[in-house]
Amino acid sequence: MASLSSTARLARVSSRHPWRTVLIWVGIFVFFGAIQAALPLQSTSDVRLLNNPESDRGWDALIAHGIRQERSGTETVIVRSGTTTVDDPAFQQTVQQVTDAVRADTKIVAGATNYYELGAQNPNAATSLVSTDRKTTIIPVMLTGSLNDAADHGKEFLAIIHGQRDAATGFEVMTVGDASLNEEINTISEEDIVRGESIGAGVAFIILIVVFGALVAAFVPIILAFVAIGIAFGLTALVSHISELSFFVTNIVTMIGLAVGVDYALFVVDRYREERRRGHPKIDAIQIAGSTASRAVLFSGLTVVFALAGMFLVPNNIYRSLSIGAILVVIVAVLATLTLIPAVLSLLGDRIDWPRRRRYDETTVAKQAAYDQETIHSGFWGAITRVVMGHPVVSLVLAVSFLVVCALPYFHLKPGLAGASSLPDDLESKAAFNVLATEFSAGLVSPVEIVVEGPLDDPAVTAGINTLKTQLSEAKTSDGQPLFGPVSETVSPDNQVVLISVPLKVPPDESIAYDTIDRLRHEMVPPIRGTMPDTQILVTGVTANNVDFFEMRDTYTPIVFVFVLGLSFLLLMVVFRSLVVAAKAIVMNLLSVGAAYGLLVFVFQQGHGAGIFGFDTVEAIEAWLPLFLFSILFGLSMDYHVFLLSRIKEHYDLTHNNRESVAVGLQRTARIITGAALIMVAVFAGFAAGRLTFLQQVGFGLGVAVLLDATVVRSILVPSAMALLKDWNWYLPSWLRWLPDVRIEGTVEPQSPQIESSAAD
Repeated sequence: MASLSSTARLARVSSRHPWRTVLIWVGIFVFFGAIQAALPLQSTSDVRLLNNPESDRGWDALIAHGIRQERSGTETVIVRSGTTTVDDPAFQQTVQQVTDAVRADTKIVAGATNYYELGAQNPNAATSLVSTDRKTTIIPVMLTGSLNDAADHGKEFLAIIHGQRDAATGFEVMTVGDASLNEEINTISEEDIVRGESIGAGVAFIILIVVFGALVAAFVPIILAFVAIGIAFGLTALVSHISELSFFVTNIVTMIGLAVGVDYALFVVDRYREERRRGHPKIDAIQIAGSTASRAVLFSGLTVVFALAGMFLVPNNIYRSLSIGAILVVIVAVLATLTLIPAVLSLLGDRIDWPRRRRYDETTVAKQAAYDQETIHSGFWGAITRVVMGHPVVSLVLAVSFLVVCALPYFHLKPGLAGASSLPDDLESKAAFNVLATEFSAGLVSPVEIVVEGPLDDPAVTAGINTLKTQLSEAKTSDGQPLFGPVSETVSPDNQVVLISVPLKVPPDESIAYDTIDRLRHEMVPPIRGTMPDTQILVTGVTANNVDFFEMRDTYTPIVFVFVLGLSFLLLMVVFRSLVVAAKAIVMNLLSVGAAYGLLVFVFQQGHGAGIFGFDTVEAIEAWLPLFLFSILFGLSMDYHVFLLSRIKEHYDLTHNNRESVAVGLQRTARIITGAALIMVAVFAGFAAGRLTFLQQVGFGLGVAVLLDATVVRSILVPSAMALLKDWNWYLPSWLRWLPDVRIEGTVEPQSPQIESSAAD
């Protein structure tokens, strides 16, 4: 017997000591479950840029000079009547009761004011707190502590508001802000996770039963997925105590864990059963599966990790959180596939076919041998192969054209960041946001803040500040409406910084607001800064922070692309010993990713078919989504490519017949890859069925890309391209032959097949 590959050795050792292996994994699962209970996940809904952008520098200046402390949360409470105005004593009484109730909980609320209290001090400023028809007023609330503290108290703050709403007969009381938004988004997110898990796992289980034709075999991948998810949750909880992670990390761990965990186990279990049908004893069948399918899982997992690692290069807590969560669950899923699955297969033996009682006898071996020969030329996939490889040019042109057409809408993509406007219509925060947008200004929730730092006693600085305030007051939208609300000014205690705060009259999370920040930074501020020596002017605030996010994303997107594509190319070239296979895989996966981008815009932004799927049409696609989808999709798309190519290469090394190898590889993997793809689509569709728009976009984008990759790319592009290239598929220049010979196919040569009885081991 040739020396065993590392994955074959792991499979053999695990299968020789199955109970020990299973107990070790149970212990690890329990340990990390306890870790998660003792050290719960420290998550945040805050978006943090780690490249020191202008918005952060401005905020740091406010903190350094005592104008602000740590960034705190705010809420805007709305009191509205359908009949009376703010001049009615009953209206005033209700507003004051709500204000007093909010201020009473000093643990949550640092301060609050209302139209009546502010009117007694500053009548002009108070007018901004009342709607034009005087039937609605707002109560600005400052929350205690940081934004994270506000998020932690979201449930308590909403309870106060709901209590006042029930007591205020004849009035509507609602709120929108950092605490309420975070609480409602987290609640929906948790509901979506549960729904996504139940739909994805349920449909995946049904598909597994159909693919395996056995109940016990269908349970094994599901069990592995949940083991990987549980352990990954514990690991992310540990990491979060070193550095806080985005709350979305739980969604990504569950989503990716279900998808890759089920798929990886599916490939190994299927290869084991195939080798049993060829007459190999149980342990040898496990070993062969370990040397082939498990090895493919290992290298496939590496490509996924490389792709996900690209997101960690981006200086942003969301990307890095998603990268960490997804990488951890993929690593755990791979390790469990290499060790836990062989142990489970060893314990189950032929009972894995229950309720069937398959007889692995001479008849079974003969049937498998006949199948191995006949499927090259017969059956559904045989017909597909004959057509595609018989007309490779036409097939290639049609497939590429279809993917390119799907990708075209991407050129109309409008990026944006989700705010209250993207929430489901039945949420209180959405209703409150709509009131602000129509009767006040949604920009009141997150005003633009301009920080002027320098010698404020210098007449030139004073003149520059006055000029800036005048320009803000006179700024108009394209239709002639005021762009900003009333300007307020705050001077630091050390007289070194002045804060000019001005609410936007337009929604703060739409393109017009982002254009306004660019206009401030590049048109209005530079001329004024030029008249103010030794002074800097920084534009900050939530909207400015969003603009900085866009700039950061645009800067790092090409870096991530080069990193992911470069590493993936090198890995594929080494494991397949081919320059052509590696380059072709990169191009094909880019085509499927581009098609997914285009369909995302086509459905969500342009609204075609959104109603059919139950999706919400949006004005802009989540700005962070394209780069996120690229990293995830590129890794997942490589999964099927690696499995297919490894089976083709396995046959090519034996026969050196390119055409036959492509046909055999395609047909040997067709059923199992189709089943695996449908499972992934089911998992992603479960999350796309959620209520949050960004989860709908994530689920749809991932699902449609996997579907395209497993059908158009695998069934048409790969065989047609390989038929055209012939033996050039395996070209490796002589000057690269020094590369290590790391093969996915494995080198194990088990003993000759033996016919065993069907009795379970």
